[in-house]
Amino acid sequence: MPDASPAEEQPEFRNIALTDALQTQDLAAVAFALRHGPTVVPLLPPGAEDPLEAGVWTYRDPGSGAITLLLFSDAARKPDSLPPQVGLNTPGWLRAFLGVHEDRIANVVFDVAGPHPLQASPSDLIAALDA
Repeated sequence: MPDASPAEEQPEFRNIALTDALQTQDLAAVAFALRHGPTVVPLLPPGAEDPLEAGVWTYRDPGSGAITLLLFSDAARKPDSLPPQVGLNTPGWLRAFLGVHEDRIANVVFDVAGPHPLQASPSDLIAALDA
């Protein structure tokens, strides 16, 4: 059996349906894309403080301490100012993560640097994922 090419060995770090749904700014379409595809999540660099103890990089507002979870439709949409490592997580992971940390996450922002960012509360996303 021939060896797999490097492109075949690496997963695609994107969710095309999520990219398309963000263009419409429709939470129902975003939820559908999240239920049926992966989500790109920035990961903490080694040794970094982890406010959620989950290995996921989050933004903490220096004034209020509010935590924002940043998610991406494509690893290419992640700003270079964020940690370089990303994870590709399943719909089940996202639902479980939001369920565990719902009370600590103030909001969730998709594709924060655009071109079509979208903000939602964890409870709105949970409801959409459970629909």
